[in-house]
Amino acid sequence: MDGRLIYLMGPSGSGKDSLIEAAREALQTLNCEVVRRVITRSAESVGEDAIGVSRDEFEQRRVEGDFALCWNANGLDYGIPIEIDQWLNEGRHVLVNGSRGHLAEALLRYPTLLPVLLTVNDEVLRERLLRRGRESITEIEARLHRNGLFAAEGSNGDTQIYRLDNSGELSTTVANLLDLLRVNAVPDRT
Repeated sequence: MDGRLIYLMGPSGSGKDSLIEAAREALQTLNCEVVRRVITRSAESVGEDAIGVSRDEFEQRRVEGDFALCWNANGLDYGIPIEIDQWLNEGRHVLVNGSRGHLAEALLRYPTLLPVLLTVNDEVLRERLLRRGRESITEIEARLHRNGLFAAEGSNGDTQIYRLDNSGELSTTVANLLDLLRVNAVPDRT
């Protein structure tokens, strides 16, 4: 494959969806597609621009080979459409909103992927989770605990995980993401 898969991860509330949306236009100038995930969550749910499907439809799509990658996390099923393989083969780069728990499997299928971990300090994460109102206090505390585990790990075996801090201004994080991609994966078109 001539394109490179950029595998964005981070705890819920770290701002992955906001970062993707804010960087979308700039990513296009880098010949980078942004993938819409398929999720077993109502399409009306607040959050990312995803394709909401029932569990039955998700399972049918999985069995039919419609997903390049798929996993279950936090009671939901997530799928990355198989069309990314065509884009990568055409030389386009692809950014996916991935799962840290599924990184090892993603690396098996896409050994040259660029893993990017979006981090955020606990105070900012707590505030964001409270503001969005989807989790109980107990669930928020569990997410904060997992955030600490995310922060403690810096690699996945031999694979370096690149970190982006999203505790401050989103525009700074977008600029840092684009710089990271230009240096490590996705040079400007000439």
